[in-house]
Amino acid sequence: MNDKRSTLRWIVAITPLAGAMAFPVVVPLTIAKVGIGAGVGVALVLSTAWFVAMLSTAEMPH
Repeated sequence: MNDKRSTLRWIVAITPLAGAMAFPVVVPLTIAKVGIGAGVGVALVLSTAWFVAMLSTAEMPH
């Protein structure tokens, strides 16, 4: 039980950092390599996935 809680806390802590670091790297690289349309598409998919991950790992008070 404690190991499971520790893993969940690690995921909760890393989710905002992962999104904040990945977004400004992945989107400009996609725009530079593929084009603006693909960059906008990647931004939309990445931000939606990040938002869902943040909501699903949020720790709410009981």
